[in-house]
Amino acid sequence: MEKSGLFISKELFFQSLIGSFTKLSPGKAFSNPVMASVWVGTVLLLLQIIYHSFLGRYIQFDVTILLWLILTLVFANFAEALAEGRGKARADSLKKTRSSGSAKKVKSENDKEFTIVSSSELKIGDLVYVEAGEMIPGDGDVIVGIASVDESAITGESAPVIRESGGDRSAVTGGTKVLSDFLYIKITASAGESFLDKMISLIEGASRNKTPNEIALGILLASLTFLFGLAVLSLVPIADFVSKETGYHWNLSFSIWLSLFVCLIPTTIAALLSAIGISGMERLIRYNVVAKSGKAVEAAGDINVLLLDKTGTITLGNREARAFYAAPGVREEELADASQLSSLSDETPEGRSIVILAKQKFAIRERNLQDLDVRWIPFSATTRMSGVEIYNDGKLTKNIRKGSIDSIRKFVESKDGTIPKEVTAKSEEVARKGSTPILVADGKTILGLVELKDIVKGGLKERFTYMRRMGIRTVMITGDNPLTAAAIAAEAGVDDFIAEATPERKLERIREEQSKGYLVAMIGDGTNDAPALAQSDVGVAMNTGTQTAREAGNMIDLDSNPSKLIEIVEIGKQLLMTRGALTTFSIANDVAKYFAILPALFSPLSPLNVMRLSSPESAVLSAVIFNALIIPALIPLALRGVKYEPKSADSALARNVFLYGGGGILLPFLGIKLIDFILTGVF
Repeated sequence: MEKSGLFISKELFFQSLIGSFTKLSPGKAFSNPVMASVWVGTVLLLLQIIYHSFLGRYIQFDVTILLWLILTLVFANFAEALAEGRGKARADSLKKTRSSGSAKKVKSENDKEFTIVSSSELKIGDLVYVEAGEMIPGDGDVIVGIASVDESAITGESAPVIRESGGDRSAVTGGTKVLSDFLYIKITASAGESFLDKMISLIEGASRNKTPNEIALGILLASLTFLFGLAVLSLVPIADFVSKETGYHWNLSFSIWLSLFVCLIPTTIAALLSAIGISGMERLIRYNVVAKSGKAVEAAGDINVLLLDKTGTITLGNREARAFYAAPGVREEELADASQLSSLSDETPEGRSIVILAKQKFAIRERNLQDLDVRWIPFSATTRMSGVEIYNDGKLTKNIRKGSIDSIRKFVESKDGTIPKEVTAKSEEVARKGSTPILVADGKTILGLVELKDIVKGGLKERFTYMRRMGIRTVMITGDNPLTAAAIAAEAGVDDFIAEATPERKLERIREEQSKGYLVAMIGDGTNDAPALAQSDVGVAMNTGTQTAREAGNMIDLDSNPSKLIEIVEIGKQLLMTRGALTTFSIANDVAKYFAILPALFSPLSPLNVMRLSSPESAVLSAVIFNALIIPALIPLALRGVKYEPKSADSALARNVFLYGGGGILLPFLGIKLIDFILTGVF
């Protein structure tokens, strides 16, 4: 996938060119107050030319000015159309994957009998069965099965991903393809409201809402246009006064007056403002991040604190059982047997890994539990335990629980049991090396613990170091105990962590940071992350996460890569810097043009005519041509964005003022003089 550059296909170029002319309609033109004033002036000049042509007056100069004013409008429209077209090209590729195929609808999970229906008929809550080689008919959550899925149509990445029931990698997207095994999926979005449909509507920049900063800048530009309009109007009585007092006739025809007005008002930034905003969202798309609003992109540029959920974000998400540590007087095989029993109904990756480890170490296979009275104890966020109770002739023979240290301690203490010191010491040792100790008990007897190893994603430590240089403080959020959390935080390289976190604690931390004036970003993938994602200023949901998380976030990372926030922040900063830099350039540019051409028009100011322009008419026409040509010249910068480098705000501001402010003053003098040479035949 193209991450940088400004490659524009021939098809996109001509589509944008056509769009540039369609946007000349009044309805489109008046959405931008600055360019609307140019549009009105151009129409009035056209009417004057038609009128003068009937009177037989000289109109060649006016016609030339008219053509360049039309080109000014076309170039401004082209910038916006090109930015929109780049986003729509991505949307069109997604539309090709959206088709109304068939679906195997079932009545219950594991049901082998199915009914063929159209995918457009599926409703929320329907169950479907998808086999290898088939397209997933709609957005949903996997409730049974594990399979590799090709999501290249959505993410652009060729490597398949694993989708499975349980955990935070259960969400699937309609239009993707199952490559192996099978899945039973519960539909979570009806036709026309799928994630793919929402992505397409978000990517199409034409429906983009303006951000608050963009609206504020638009008001400022409209105000400057009004003030500069008054300044140009004041030249009319000045010209009359000069004519009466000195006898010098200053030609201030409507075409010349209009040219001065267009050259003075901030046409450059007004022409590029919309393109800057649209291209910011489009750059995110090239990094496989979909922003639901431009406001979120802007906020990303000012992020101070980043909160990351550990499981699935910092770690790979699937903790694996690595070892059994039996309590004193308990055989390791006995611990493994109890651990496997308590995990047989556990559909999470962790539960499955415990079953597999027991099989690998002690060849403990599936057992016949049909003759026994078995009662499964599902995991509860309140008790933080799961397990199994086995009865024989109505008598409780096994009362197995597995869970966190604190939860099992409370369980055994309620039955007058205790945790052996050796087990406590071993759990602390396991936690210190970054693994998660899971205690296993049978009634009041502690059998031992299972070590679950979290695997930190590669390259995160370096990325977090870079974030620190950007002024972003990283905070890991986890439900693990403090010892485990501290070890993983050190391995990942985050600045701080919150251990034993609950959804309420996540919200509390975000609000604490926001109350201090910080902007907070949150990255998460689970349903329990949804409140925090919604509360944060920038909520980035992993595409591998649950549907609830994706709905709560205002950005979705299709690659599910937490370090992607670096690109998100850089693009946000680029957006703000580009808008500021081109605003500085535009204002300096327009003022410089004004002082460059006035001396050529007004004889008493001729000593200030440092460019020695050949004639008043050439000066005006050169300025109008330069004013039009500078817009397409700056389109690549508006689409690509000003390059961001981690440095202090004062240093970045000084650089931009020097480069774009100084360049905005010097460039018109050079450009107008060069055009004057060309017009007068020097070249």
